[in-house]
Formats: sequence, structure tokens, C-alpha cells
Amino acid sequence: MKSSIIQALLHKMIFNVARLHLTIKNKQMNVQNPFALLVLVSFSFACQKNEEKTDNIKATPYDIHVELAWNKSPEADSYGVWVSMDDDHYTRRAVLEDTIYLDFVNDLGMELDLNYEVRAYSGEDSIIVGRAATKTHKMTDEELLDMVEFYTFRYFWEGAEPNSGMGPERIHIDGDYPENDAHVVTTGGSGMGIFGLIAGMERGWITKEQGVARFEKIVSFLEKADKFKGVWPHWINGQTAKVQPFGQKDNGGDLVESAFLMQSLIAVREYYKGGDDRQKAVAERIDKLWKEMDWTWYTRDGQDVLYWHWSPEYAWDMNFPLEGYNECLITYVLAASSPTHSIDPEVYHKGWARSGAIRSDKKAFGYDLILKHNGAEDKGGPLFWAHYSYLGLNPMGLKDQYADYQKLNTNHTLINRAHVLENPEGFAGYGEDLWGLTASYSINGYNAHFPANDTGVISPTAAISSIPYTPEESMKVIKNLYYNYGKKVLGRYGFYDAMSPEHDYYPTRYLAIDQGPMVAMIENYRTGLGWKLFMGAPEIQEGLKKLGFESSDIK
Repeated sequence: MKSSIIQALLHKMIFNVARLHLTIKNKQMNVQNPFALLVLVSFSFACQKNEEKTDNIKATPYDIHVELAWNKSPEADSYGVWVSMDDDHYTRRAVLEDTIYLDFVNDLGMELDLNYEVRAYSGEDSIIVGRAATKTHKMTDEELLDMVEFYTFRYFWEGAEPNSGMGPERIHIDGDYPENDAHVVTTGGSGMGIFGLIAGMERGWITKEQGVARFEKIVSFLEKADKFKGVWPHWINGQTAKVQPFGQKDNGGDLVESAFLMQSLIAVREYYKGGDDRQKAVAERIDKLWKEMDWTWYTRDGQDVLYWHWSPEYAWDMNFPLEGYNECLITYVLAASSPTHSIDPEVYHKGWARSGAIRSDKKAFGYDLILKHNGAEDKGGPLFWAHYSYLGLNPMGLKDQYADYQKLNTNHTLINRAHVLENPEGFAGYGEDLWGLTASYSINGYNAHFPANDTGVISPTAAISSIPYTPEESMKVIKNLYYNYGKKVLGRYGFYDAMSPEHDYYPTRYLAIDQGPMVAMIENYRTGLGWKLFMGAPEIQEGLKKLGFESSDIK
């Protein structure tokens, strides 16, 4: 406490001295005591010089941008970022109130030697708060992928709702939240991001101690949060742990969103179950939450199908049976795997698979659809259907009597891409290096984009989260977004949610349900981490066998 007070007083002293010096200089005052002025000016510059040494900025160079970060100055109204290529002549790059800035420098050239200076402004006065020298460099594909994964990981680490540790439903860099919902956390989106937190520990972005502390916070929040037969709602107020209604009647349990969450929590349990006492305690608490989920309740009095919602106030009024095919497969896998409230296999075969009617014999662009996509039987649904259920459930080599899931998801991605390449509406920007239609922000608010509902909006998560299925095609999109669109589409938490050259639409906004699949699927593509953890859980192995699945992961 004392050190922070002293630091604040020093900052204030520096600003006041600099302000007085600047006032004297600008007004060319007649000074009766030149020696006093000399001492004053010398003290001013001495303070500034000390500031540069003790409060430097951090510069992280990439290929076409440099990330700059610095400590907040108590007296500062704003900051100026200045750069020099000769350490002599400086040019201002930006003025901002934040303490992090992504400077896209491709307008200056490539592989640059750069000297940065950050100045803190207070009214008309300024002081230098730090300097840094850095050099941009040509990045390999692996380095580029690492940057995208790391930036996206930060949504769930640095961007987490502070009380719960969970992923916020949305982060708007512009600070505009029309629904006043910055405090709302998302059950499913948080689960998707949890895979990224595990990856962050494995890659050294956070320590194991930091990781377990975050999971203690998340589990504590989930233990006290509103649950309905052990099932969480879609949205939760991060400050109170109370249900935040997704709609008037959607104010109870959301089985699908809870499945997305539990898919990742089981992976955390597997990650920690052989660890130290603290880690084992987290694993045990997760196991208790898992066993409390009453999947059979959501068969609505024993029907051969699972239902999406149940509310104590509105009961089954939402009336949404889970019938395939869409994003909900993981719900049935978990329901069949539950050690305490397991469904019968017939619920899967008669409900989800509709007694075999889930199969499709249709083709699009030469690719088999394999399964009937609800409401999109001709060319497939939005690409998140190939992602959400497969962040822990490994589709590679996974088969049952209805589908080869690796082929299903690969074909789904290739059909989506082929439609964009065909580009029947002639939308600007579409091509081999810019494709991917899925649910995201859009020109009309929020939209589930797919070939039959194409508005000219590309969602970066679509192609990037499909990287396990289409690695070369997805990398082309990543490179195009970074090198050709740059600051329009990339921010501190990765690629923004949506973009459209056709509509000149580049919102600086994020959604958890789009950031989560990217960080999870990039890591699965690189190491298979999430897949190995989830598929290694003993009850998941038994549940998959029970439903008739085959995979090399099933022992």
C-alpha cells in the first residue's frame, strides 16, 4: 500500500514539475532567480529520465505488427504512441486511453528496426513513460498459428468476468453494450474457452498455479450458481450467480449449453486427477457437479428424446426436442455416459437419430452431406455444427451406424467453402482465402450464416475452427485476415467476430461462443490436447460404446 501511494505521489510530482516547466517555457516568463529555474528544470528532466528507466513499455514484435503494453500512469488522461526508425525522428502512431496498443507497421515496411516511445498526456502536458526497441520479423506458419491461438486464449484469461472467472458472453472493444450485459457470462462459451485455459498452462502462457487458481474460482462459482436438476442456464449473472434469462421462458436449465460446459470440465478433471492435492480437489469437485446433472429428467417424463430446456416457472413450454442433425451430439454422448443419471441407448437412436431418418443421401458440390442438417438439408448448416460438439469429442476416426464423423465434418466444411467460392451473389472479398459462414454478429445484428442464408458476412471462427478438417484451406484464411486486413480484423483477443468487405463491416466485437472453438480447435489440430483428455475419461469410453460408436480412442 505504501509503495503504491509513493508511486502515485511521484507521478503527480513529475506531472506538476513538468507542467510548471512547460508553463514557464511557453509564456517566456521573466524569472528573477535564474539559478532556481535551472534547478527546477534540471529536477524536471531528472524525474522524467528516472521514469523512463523504471516504467518501461513491453514491446512484442510479430510480422506486420508490434504489441505494446505499459503500466497505467495515475495522472494520465491519455497516451501517445510514437515510433522512430532511426532513434531520432519520432512519428506519432496513436493517441489512446488504454495501456495496450497493437501497432500495425506494414505501412512502414517489413522486418523493421523500431524504437518506440510512449508519452502520458495530462491536459496539454506530457511525459515519457517508457521506451523500447524492437524488430519485426517474418513469421512461419507455426508462429502465426501460435499468435492467433495465444491472442484468442486471452479472451478467457485476461477478458474473463472478474468475479466468476467465466467467459463473458461478449466483449465489445468499443465499450458499447446496448443491453448493459458486460457482466453476463455464458455457460457454453465458457466451456469452450476452458479448453484454451488448459492449453495456456501446457504452452506456458500461464503457470500451473495460476491455472488451478482460476479453476478453483470457476468451480466455486458453478457450485453456487443457479442450477435446475443439476443443469445450468444459458446465461448467468457473473456478479450474483443467478440465472440471466436468455428469453422470457428460457429462464431455467439449458441442457445443450451445460453439455458444452461439462465437456470441458471433464477434460479439466482428467487433467488434474493425478495431480497434487490442490489439483485433485478441483477434479473431485468437478466430478460432483458432473454426477449431479440429471440427464434423465430432460427426457420429459421418460420420452425417447432429450429436451433442450426446462424451467420451474414455465416447465416444458420451450418444447425443443433435440433431434439431429445440428450442434447437439455431445449432449447425447454425455447423457449416455453419466454415472448417475444415464439415458437408455434408445433415447439416442429414436430421439437424436430419429430411428435412422437422420441419414441423408444428398450431395453438394460433389461432397456427401451424410446426415440431414436441420433446416439446411441441401448444403448444410452453419459451420459451428462441425465445432461445438467436437472440442472434446474427437471426430477423427469416430464412426457409428449413422456417420463417419471425420468425413461428416470435413465435407460440411468443404461444402461451406465451395459455396463461398461459387459466390452466387457476387459478394466482394469471397475466395479461396476468405470463406466461412456460421453464426456471428452480422450487418443485421446477429445471424446464423450458412449457404442458404448468405448475407456477405464472413465469420473468422468458421474457417479457423475447421482447421483440423481443412488445414491448408484454413491457413489461407488466417494469412489473408492477418496480412491483408490486419488492424480491421485483429485485436487483443484475436480475430474479431465478423467482417465483410462487401458491406465495409468490421465490428471490433467478440463473442465467447466464437472465440472458444478457435482456441480449442487450433490446439486440437496442433496436439490433440482436448480430444485426448476428454476421450480418455472412463465413463465417456463406456458411454460411446453404449451408443455403438467406434474409434481408435475407445479402448
